[in-house]
Amino acid sequence: MAHRHPQRRRPARDGRRTEGVVGVGVGGGRLIASRRGAHPPGCGLHSATVHDPGPAPVRRTPTKVPVRTCIGCRSRAETDDLLRVVVVDGVLTPDPRRRFPGRGAWLHLDPECLHRAERRSAFPRALRVPGKLDTTGVRAHLDRAGTEKSGVRDTPGSVIEESKVDPS
Repeated sequence: MAHRHPQRRRPARDGRRTEGVVGVGVGGGRLIASRRGAHPPGCGLHSATVHDPGPAPVRRTPTKVPVRTCIGCRSRAETDDLLRVVVVDGVLTPDPRRRFPGRGAWLHLDPECLHRAERRSAFPRALRVPGKLDTTGVRAHLDRAGTEKSGVRDTPGSVIEESKVDPS
């Protein structure tokens, strides 16, 4: 009976060379060279020294950053640009280090996104909790993040102004 899949033929196990194979094959438990004259590496048949280029260079692939959806504006962004918010004792709590356990919702560091999420009641739906949630902690965190980003200082008198004109 003919083999049903001729393209899947097994190599000969009786030590015969296989047809059309380039390189070294294994047959019957012993190494055999193919018909094309290739030799196993390191066999020392040539008088020239073998050039070893060394290990292959390591290619670093860019790491993938997870993408989440902001519950305020419903746009997708990388997690580095979003704030994770969790529920702790019925109060929304910002989780900037992303370490709190439980279900989290993601929000842009924009007060407008917080307002949209409050208006649409997105927090209870996203976090799967019944009732309204207190958002004062998240609002305070966004206000602090906004002042740090804009460069506004808490104590305006702490900076000593010096003259920018050279007196000499």
